[in-house]
Amino acid sequence: MISKTIKGNSTETIIKEIDEATSDGFKPTLAIVFLSIKQDREAVSKVLDDKGIQIFGATTAGEFIDGDIEEGSIVIMLLDINHEYFKLLFLETGEQSTFENAKQLGSEGKNTFKNPAFIIVSGWLSKDGENIVEGITEGSGGEVTIFGGMAGDDMFLTGPIAFTHGKSSAKGLIGLIIDEDKIEINGIATCGWKPVGTTKTITKSEGNVVYTIDDKPALDMIMKYLGVEYDFDTGKEIVTQIGAYYPLQMERENVAPVMRTAMLANREDRSLICAGNVPQGSKIKFSLPPDFDAIETVIEECKQLKDEYQQEADALIMFSCISRHLSFGILMSEEISQVQKVWNAPMVGFFTYGEFGKSKTGKHEFHNNTCCIVALKEK
Repeated sequence: MISKTIKGNSTETIIKEIDEATSDGFKPTLAIVFLSIKQDREAVSKVLDDKGIQIFGATTAGEFIDGDIEEGSIVIMLLDINHEYFKLLFLETGEQSTFENAKQLGSEGKNTFKNPAFIIVSGWLSKDGENIVEGITEGSGGEVTIFGGMAGDDMFLTGPIAFTHGKSSAKGLIGLIIDEDKIEINGIATCGWKPVGTTKTITKSEGNVVYTIDDKPALDMIMKYLGVEYDFDTGKEIVTQIGAYYPLQMERENVAPVMRTAMLANREDRSLICAGNVPQGSKIKFSLPPDFDAIETVIEECKQLKDEYQQEADALIMFSCISRHLSFGILMSEEISQVQKVWNAPMVGFFTYGEFGKSKTGKHEFHNNTCCIVALKEK
């Protein structure tokens, strides 16, 4: 399987890049398309569809290709994967719930391949992250490979979109179902964040809204404990300070903690709105702001994945939380480039509003503040 990555700041540039990439006889069948919400995704989709290339797409909160970070652009990975080895399915939450859609996706995968793997992108469905994983797992009849991310919208927080040719929606779920008997897929969800302080309890929550921690208003608790300020006039400090630098770590027995990002705050009831469910009764710790050690942890876990499971890759896809970009700053490019060098294969990715994947000691689940890397290799 051959993969080639291209990028551009306009549809016209992408047309030229596709023509150049295919000038040597390369005939891609699938395009992984990650682009800014400001770009004309319908025009880009038409260009690819006219060439007979299927589309797995998402809007982003920033894009990257190989070791380079882009903003407001279009990045594409072109793959010449055999049509018989994959299937695309696009579903939209509406008459059916997100869980029912995800269950349908899982069932379709099992009916199509004996051993299906799922690479997924969802739209603005942050309350349904766990439902997506549970639905796919139930539909496919057991634990299966699931990696992916929630689309972004350049931090406008109004409606990130999942799309394919002729279909797009902020409530969309697109699944790239791959035959694991033909394509080797391995991945890992890793973050490197270090916990700090004593274990605390979520004493009141509903879905992704946390009302109290140790019976104290959640916002007041985290502001006092971490010494951060919340600017209610701009409404943005909760994202850049608490969400990016101080994610919550939900503790579990014998497995890695799962991260939860505080995206917004309610000034009236002092609650935190997280990018994923935080069940009442959960045990949590706060996190230290990241340093270079966090990057080294991510790189080391990728190296372990390579050594133990997949020494070579034809293509790499990365889903990295936008909060990592906000907190790491210029160090983010170091993490991306170093991960790409682990396999030295073409890589495409984007900054997400949530990630799907399996940690070193956990199961496939929904994450925040996490880097999910997927390696693919034709058998």
